[in-house]
Amino acid sequence: MFLTGGTGFIGGEVARLLRARGDEVHALVRTPAKAGALAALGCVLVEGDLSDEDALRTALTGCDALVHGAAVYEIGVTPARARDLVEANVRGTEHVLGAALAAGVGRAVYVSTVAVFGNTRGQVADETWVRPADLGYTSVYEQTKVAAHSRAQEICGRGLPLVTVQPGVVYGPGDTSEVGGLFNRLLKGRLPLLPFPDLGITPVHRDDVAAGIVLALDEGETGASYVLGGEPTRMRELVAELARVAGRTPPRGALPTRLVKTMAPFGRVVGPLLGFPPNLRELIASSDGVTFWARSDKVQAELGWSWRPLAEGLATVAAAR
Repeated sequence: MFLTGGTGFIGGEVARLLRARGDEVHALVRTPAKAGALAALGCVLVEGDLSDEDALRTALTGCDALVHGAAVYEIGVTPARARDLVEANVRGTEHVLGAALAAGVGRAVYVSTVAVFGNTRGQVADETWVRPADLGYTSVYEQTKVAAHSRAQEICGRGLPLVTVQPGVVYGPGDTSEVGGLFNRLLKGRLPLLPFPDLGITPVHRDDVAAGIVLALDEGETGASYVLGGEPTRMRELVAELARVAGRTPPRGALPTRLVKTMAPFGRVVGPLLGFPPNLRELIASSDGVTFWARSDKVQAELGWSWRPLAEGLATVAAAR
C-alpha cells in the first residue's frame, strides 16, 4: 500500500486505520524527520515529493494499492501561493496517478472534494451533478481541484483502476484549516462576531472520511465517485452547535461582509490580524452566501458508509481544546 498525504489531517488517520488492520504502508514524505507519527505507526517512510514522476513510478512498483490524498487546502491565497496549489493539486495528481498507471498498481483511491461541484447556489449536489459551463471559480483551491479531478478521471479512463471520494468540509481535533481556526477562536472566547454566517457547507468528521476512504479502497466500484459528507448546513448553525456542546458563548452577531470588503485592499496586513488569510477578495468570493452542498446517499446505499451526528463529532473538537 502506497500513501500520499500521510502527514496531513486526513491522511494520518487513513494511515492509522490501514496499519491497525495489518496493511504494510509505504508513505511518501518530504522530510522523514517530521513524520514521526507515521514512523511510530510502523509505516515505511519514502522520502520524496509529488514532482518526480519517475521516482514515484519506482516507489509504486510492486505496491498493490494507492491512496492519493496529498493536496494543499487553503483559501485566500496570494499569487505566489497559488502556484504552489497548482503544483501540488494538479501536477502532483497527474504525477502520482500517472506513475500508478505505469507501475501497474491494482487499486487506487483519489481524494477529491465536493468543491469541484462549485457554488451549488442553494441546491444539494450528488455524484451526477454537472458543473455549469459558465460557473466561475470561487478560489484557486476550487479551480485546481476541478482540474485535478478531471485529470484523475482521464487517467482512470486510460486503465488505472481508480475510485474517487469527495469529502465535504472536514473537521475534527487537530484541524489547522480556516474552519479549524474559527472553531479554535470560538472555544477560546475570541469570536465575538461570526464572519460569513450564510456560508453553506457539508461538514463531516475526519475519522468518518478516513473510514470512507478505506471502504472505497476495499469495496468501491472502479471509475465511481462517492461523496463523503454529513448534513448540509450553514456556518451559523455549525458554530452555534459547537458553542452548545462546548458550553461556550456563541458569537453575538455577524461580522458585516461589507466591512471585510472595505479591508480587502489591505488584506496582506489586516487579514492575519483578524485571523483571515491575506487574500480577502478570494475569501469573500468563496464564503459570502456560497453553498458547497452535497449528499452522500450513494455511498450509504452502495457501501454502507455512515457519518456521526454533528453534535457527537463537534464534541470531539471541544474535548481536544
